[in-house]
Amino acid sequence: MRIAVDAMGGDLAPTEIVAGALQAARLWPNTEFILVGDEPVVAAELGHGARPVNVRLVHAPDQIGMEDDPARAVRRKPQSSLVQACRLVAEGEAEAVFSAGNTGAVAAAALLGIGRIPGVSRPCVAVVLPARGGKVIVCDGGACVDSKPEWVAQFGVMASMYAADVEAIPNPRVGLLNIGEEACKGNALTKAAHEQLAGAGLNW
Repeated sequence: MRIAVDAMGGDLAPTEIVAGALQAARLWPNTEFILVGDEPVVAAELGHGARPVNVRLVHAPDQIGMEDDPARAVRRKPQSSLVQACRLVAEGEAEAVFSAGNTGAVAAAALLGIGRIPGVSRPCVAVVLPARGGKVIVCDGGACVDSKPEWVAQFGVMASMYAADVEAIPNPRVGLLNIGEEACKGNALTKAAHEQLAGAGLNW
């Protein structure tokens, strides 16, 4: 596994991002961590000591700030650490991107730079939360302001697959956050999404 890390993204970047990447590199020596950012700045954070062999740098002179307009920033800053990290995945040089930066920009950069899984209309933010008896995954946690019923159904399918494959939850249950459990409850979106989720072949 090779993970492209947006070293310049986040309120406490690059200091805390680099520190976290170094800690992760020691915990998972078979995973390569590619720190993408302004090379002199990131190198200074790495210090002069021995760098783990599974950490390397890729220079990206620009960065996207937390206050930047997401789509505009992605298009106007092609040399930003976030866009270049997504490029590494798109070109097969990494398998995943990590960023603690501007959430909207992360979604836009991934969508424009990497693309979607076939059959998936919109990306979503999956938030893994501790719950009684295990974990719960909330989708969408912030990527879509106005959703369509088919998108909500796709979020349910993606969350179920993530729960099973990544969190090792056998036969995960899928639910829809609504004002009541009956199919007739809720607004037009939740009613239509309920119908689609019920027919999606999930543990619904």
